[in-house]
Amino acid sequence: MNDRDLYAGLIRLHVLHHASREPLYGKAMIEELGRHGYKLSPGTLYPILHGLENKGYLKSTLERSGRSGRRMYRATVTGRRALASAKHKVRELFSELFEEI
Repeated sequence: MNDRDLYAGLIRLHVLHHASREPLYGKAMIEELGRHGYKLSPGTLYPILHGLENKGYLKSTLERSGRSGRRMYRATVTGRRALASAKHKVRELFSELFEEI
């Protein structure tokens, strides 16, 4: 059974969490998520980043270094508010999920 679709919201929250702490870029976020057991390709992560930006949760800028550039993502005020709200909901859900333990 493939249950990857259950984790989509968690991945978005994870991205938003890191983007609220410091600027991030796609490859580094793929590596960070990999440390937590998520295996995402650029073809999966970049649409997530673009979607979060389109909804106003992230803002990106192109940072140049010589001839190359890297798109950096940061949480917006809206993104930080959404993350704060989500933390309360996640805490409540997790307490229910683990109350039997």
